[in-house]
Amino acid sequence: MLFLIVMAFASKAVARQFRLDSGADRAIVFTGATRNSLVVLPLPLALPDSLAVASVVVVTQTLVEVLGMLVYVRLCPRLVPAHDPGSVPAPP
Repeated sequence: MLFLIVMAFASKAVARQFRLDSGADRAIVFTGATRNSLVVLPLPLALPDSLAVASVVVVTQTLVEVLGMLVYVRLCPRLVPAHDPGSVPAPP
């Protein structure tokens, strides 16, 4: 969960650095926080039965990530408020 909190502000800083509009800014915040842990699920499933807990860890991480994304849907508009296109500073 700490990862989701840190990535929200780190992604916001990256988006600010590149002077992105609010839509791209929100996309960066969501993309930065998503780790796609199910991509690695076949690896722990291939481990011996004595290490079956690794699969549980990956699935738990996925559930935490999904719940975090639900929180992001509510909080992202506050973190990255929409602004009109005319107020976006031009890139240098």
